[in-house]
Amino acid sequence: SLFHTPTLSTFDGNRVSIRTMVLREFAQDKRLIRFHTDYRSIKIQQLKKDSHGAVHGYDPSLKIQIRLDGNINLHHKDEITKGSWELSKDMSKECYFVGGPPGSKIDDPTEYEPSTFNLKTFNGFDNFCVIVFEIESMEFLYLKKSGHRRAIHNWSTGEHQASWLIP
Repeated sequence: SLFHTPTLSTFDGNRVSIRTMVLREFAQDKRLIRFHTDYRSIKIQQLKKDSHGAVHGYDPSLKIQIRLDGNINLHHKDEITKGSWELSKDMSKECYFVGGPPGSKIDDPTEYEPSTFNLKTFNGFDNFCVIVFEIESMEFLYLKKSGHRRAIHNWSTGEHQASWLIP
């Protein structure tokens, strides 16, 4: 499903930044979503200033759009990151072994060759960060010829509230 790679939006005080992320875990009962990222990335600095975020996913085969609004907790060098790191495959860890922050300029694209990284001698864990997104509200939109369906679920008051919306 395309919900495996939703878009995460953050705000730096001036501009909204969006990026596609890989969904690592969805805990429905706790309304939590987990992503992994590089601690050196710009989004971490943005989230330290403003922990609010939004997640968007759309699957054209299902004709379903999901919009989530919530708050983000960052985990770096703690028990949550240790557990997530240990469960990650080596191929998923490779991007955390790069010699600089994501988005840094390089002269030659071959400077970034994951196959040359030695996962045993360099500690990519230092660059590894877990983003835990707590869902405060969710909008659901289902597109269909006979009439779209849209609903909102909200937990911001501490209790679940839901209602249908005009699409």
